[in-house]
Amino acid sequence: MRLFHTSDWHLGQNLHGQERDFEHACFLEWLLRQLAQAQPDVLLIAGDIFDTVNPPVKAQERLYDFIVSAHEQQPTLTIVMIAGNHDSGSRIELPAPLMRRLRTHALGRVLWLDDGQLDAERLLIPLPDASGDIAGWCLALPFLRPAEVTGAHLGDDYLRGIGQVHEWLIEAANAKRQPGQALIAISHAHMAGGSVSEDSERSLIIGNAEALPASLFGPSISYVALGHLHKPQKVNGEERIRYCGSPIPLSFSEINYPHQILDITLEGETLVSVEPRLIPRAVELQRLGPAPLSEILAQLAQLADIDLLADIQRQPWLEVRVRLDEPQPDLRQQIETALQGKAVRLVRIAAEYAGAGGRDASDDSGQLIELDQLTPQELFSRAWLDNYGSAVDEQTLNDFARLLQDVQQECEQP
Repeated sequence: MRLFHTSDWHLGQNLHGQERDFEHACFLEWLLRQLAQAQPDVLLIAGDIFDTVNPPVKAQERLYDFIVSAHEQQPTLTIVMIAGNHDSGSRIELPAPLMRRLRTHALGRVLWLDDGQLDAERLLIPLPDASGDIAGWCLALPFLRPAEVTGAHLGDDYLRGIGQVHEWLIEAANAKRQPGQALIAISHAHMAGGSVSEDSERSLIIGNAEALPASLFGPSISYVALGHLHKPQKVNGEERIRYCGSPIPLSFSEINYPHQILDITLEGETLVSVEPRLIPRAVELQRLGPAPLSEILAQLAQLADIDLLADIQRQPWLEVRVRLDEPQPDLRQQIETALQGKAVRLVRIAAEYAGAGGRDASDDSGQLIELDQLTPQELFSRAWLDNYGSAVDEQTLNDFARLLQDVQQECEQP
């Protein structure tokens, strides 16, 4: 059996206010060509399909047009996709009955039976091979929110609830499969030891809870297709537990990531190979600085001039980071003037002040802090310190994190 592992498409994402539909369209066209060439049995999409719980119409059209096109060119392809923390589980599942006619399975949440047992049956997806025989089973584990895995039957321990769901689902999969059938898990989670992007991966952790241990996936699982972390990586060096990463750089901190999908081959229950397929970058992200303004202006002057015959949609996105000794009221004007006629698209200017003293404007190193650089927990901690003169205690921070989870859940309701 052969599978493609993808994740973290983030359709509908904006980069500092600039839409990235063109880049996503290029990726999906490339992926269709890869499917046509390799003819895998299964395509896995491990969460964060959309960038927000209420994605723009164009982003939804991209997803469903892709699914229809993939089915038309390869009618035997099975697609399994799960909701991530950026997605609304109910929205992902809404068209599920229609998508099943296209051999596409959409899982957005876990459900419980009347007796308090996990409804494992709906989370176990048969994976036919090219001959139509069931070569394996997919254990679909969408992002698990606290309300789904805590309560009367599971208690209030969030991580314990997640562990119990994994144990029950793996137990059900082992009972269902026949000898020689592989078990493939697809999950959207932050595993312990994973390398996190600086500023584009929304935290999954409540308060000071730790990331999930890889031991959740026992040796009976042939391969674990993970989503959430945007950098391709193995978990604890295990060949069979992988993040494939995002298909495009979702922030300037991801410029050097090798964006890819993973091509997995199994023989029966045995993992034979995991090979990356590098995704061509439709639009480059370019970062200048941090450097003094004079050096930045000199670097801007060296940038390539606009080619009137070139596609403007392929011009790089540009972030400029300037180090200043004092405020420059006309900073943006100077930079925009220097960029006139240059083949780049400016999306962000960040200023850093040497020796800045204001707590509301900078961190301890003197760097200017913008709101989009801080998590809600960090903003809350800073506000608490400014108002009360002392650091927020752990219990209050945990209470805030739980309230934040409740608000995010309410926002997801269609």
